[in-house]
Amino acid sequence: MSSISTLNFNSSGFILTGFPGLEIDYLWISIPFTSIYAIVFLGNCLVLHVIRTEPSLHQPMFYFLAMLALTDLCMGLSTMYTVLGILWGFIQEISLDACIAQSYFIHGLSFMESSVLLAMAFDRYIAICHPLRYSSILTQDKIMKIGMAILCRSTLLIPPVIIRLKFLNYCRPHILSHSFCLHQDLIRMACSDIRFNSIYGLALVISNLLLDAVLILVSYIMILHAVLAIASQEERIKSLHTCVSHICAVSVFYIPIIGLTMVHRFGKHLSPLVHVLMGSIYILFPPLMNPIIYSIKTQQIRRRVQRLFYLKGGRDWLK
Repeated sequence: MSSISTLNFNSSGFILTGFPGLEIDYLWISIPFTSIYAIVFLGNCLVLHVIRTEPSLHQPMFYFLAMLALTDLCMGLSTMYTVLGILWGFIQEISLDACIAQSYFIHGLSFMESSVLLAMAFDRYIAICHPLRYSSILTQDKIMKIGMAILCRSTLLIPPVIIRLKFLNYCRPHILSHSFCLHQDLIRMACSDIRFNSIYGLALVISNLLLDAVLILVSYIMILHAVLAIASQEERIKSLHTCVSHICAVSVFYIPIIGLTMVHRFGKHLSPLVHVLMGSIYILFPPLMNPIIYSIKTQQIRRRVQRLFYLKGGRDWLK
């Protein structure tokens, strides 16, 4: 016990929390998590491959979808080492530098996904409310500028608060709440003045996640207003159907964030296992579900995927 206490307070490393109380079942628990990561990588790579190789998908809507798939792919890569490392028994501790780096990627990619979802909402707004000007507004040049703006917004605003983590004094037990590193977890263990991190971090959340959610909501209010003005019910349904995939993607991104926030804010009395599960859902649910959603709900993607597997299956049969 004394050695663990010494490690918790004096070591430069941080102990990663797996699934409290289920340590003997890690081998079995690793099977679904390994499967989830495999689906995340294969699903998002498949979406990227289909968009890259199919000329008919070289349109603004699918360029934004490619950005979303790439973001989800990177999110999986950023957490796989620690999550599966714990379950497979390879690691239990992570250094401060590695923890800060992982925290940067997790939060940066989360902000990036929010920004891409906002860009996709803008795309749907232009397609439905200004269909005749769609191709002139969303040119390839403007899409590249939007992509660069998303990248800069997600990567250049975070370093001030992340870099400061390196210079904090961590005197409380070095035990993380999850199988990966989050900014809020690190500042919870610090004894230094964390007002800058708290205020700046809150400002980032408001100016990124909250603002994006509000703008997405406003865009759909305007889309709904435009759709209701269409005389034909068939055209209304057709217009709204083009938004179904995006609405699902927004839901699988924001619902886990809201759930994790509620658990952290009001669920302090809950089992640590609940916190770990909510954190895992927050990290893995969007990258897992987005390729499935777009492969099922988007006709162009679904047909191209079916054709891809049909051709491969036919070649294998011929062999």
